[in-house]
Amino acid sequence: MTTAPSLLVSRNPADPSEVLAEVPAPGAFSTVDAVEQARTAQPGWLLGGATARASALGAIAAAIDSAADELAALAVREVGKPLTEARAEVARTAAIWRYYAQAPYEPAGGVHETAGGPGLLLTRRRPHGVAGLITPWNFPFAIPSWKAAPALAAGNAVVLKPAPEATACAQRLAEILQQELPDGVFTLIPGGATEGNALVSSADVVSFTGSTAVGGAVVGTATGLGVPVQAEMGGLNAAIVLPDADIEQAAAHIAAAIAGYAGQKCTATSRVIAVGAALGPLREALVAALRTLPVGDPADAATVCGPLISEQARDRLEQARKGARVLAGGTSPDVPGWYAAPTLVEDVQASHPLLREEVFGPIATLLPAADLAHAVRITNSVPYGLVTSVHTADLDAALYGLDHVDTGMIRVNAPSTGVDFHLAFGGAKASSYGPREQGRAALEFYTSSRTYTLAPAKTT
Repeated sequence: MTTAPSLLVSRNPADPSEVLAEVPAPGAFSTVDAVEQARTAQPGWLLGGATARASALGAIAAAIDSAADELAALAVREVGKPLTEARAEVARTAAIWRYYAQAPYEPAGGVHETAGGPGLLLTRRRPHGVAGLITPWNFPFAIPSWKAAPALAAGNAVVLKPAPEATACAQRLAEILQQELPDGVFTLIPGGATEGNALVSSADVVSFTGSTAVGGAVVGTATGLGVPVQAEMGGLNAAIVLPDADIEQAAAHIAAAIAGYAGQKCTATSRVIAVGAALGPLREALVAALRTLPVGDPADAATVCGPLISEQARDRLEQARKGARVLAGGTSPDVPGWYAAPTLVEDVQASHPLLREEVFGPIATLLPAADLAHAVRITNSVPYGLVTSVHTADLDAALYGLDHVDTGMIRVNAPSTGVDFHLAFGGAKASSYGPREQGRAALEFYTSSRTYTLAPAKTT
């Protein structure tokens, strides 16, 4: 008896009655077949040379630019991304492909003198083969691109397994890529855990972005097979505010990092640590800033905080608010979409889930600290270490934060959100595993170094 394939259904979180994609999950065998077909196509892609790869990636960037309005509108509808942020993501996606289009021309190694005698020693970076990519729904174009573009630039073939909630966005991105790439070099496998497990078990290099629990399983499987793997797994990010900071500016930055895209970013601010006398003024300014941020239809360009991705995500946020004193927000409007007001709470016990787990919603906890050293200890007390923002006019305080905060990224007088695609991205502790993403670091991850010894056939 044959079991019918499960259906992947993606809905508009602002209007759950609208279905954006409904496709059958292909299953484990089809996923492994896709990897094998990619493995067959990969040598030709590599041997086609730098110009062919650079030209294809540049053409992808141009095609994304041409379809920018369509792609942004699709992200608004499928993942509830506010229109202004959706447009910015699409622009960044095109820039990512344009950046990596130059990479095939970069040196792939070096020439070295031998320790003794005639000959040459060469080092050369070569692609792993097939890159298996597992991506989340919250950046449906940018994250698949900042994984796929360097992998392809280095000469790998790619098999992408996106989050089910972003299936339609992934399908449209795949159409653009496949128009510019040889057959089999890029393959989309929609699916869930079954397809993801099969991809991790069969690819030659794996890159994952998602939850800590799933990321841990991905790392365990890949390392058990001896496969290079990187995993980005979220954060519980802090904003440290000192009394000498521009409180109004800090509050505006932090409010945007709490509420933007309904807090559905791994770099969103989850904890606000007020040092000494900053507590009262910051509380007042942050409550006011959160209350002024527009919440509503993501298709409205003025909207900052749209819906959460699912009913389960909204329920999780409502549960997380329990046991804390609400300063702002704390409500979920009775409307068809999965909305929640940006929320700030305080008087939270150290064991509360808000201070130990990533909620992935528009909520943050306000915490007092006696001094900067105390604020740093609070920042470092959680299992995660992705990004911290430090708000101060004191250079010494900023430098202290850079030296003592245990996160992969530290942003001074800037929101915790926002990344630069040409620089390495990643965190510490439970936030990340393996080498960094983005920038030149990504090109190194998707390749391995070979050392060649060339000796003369005959010495005299």
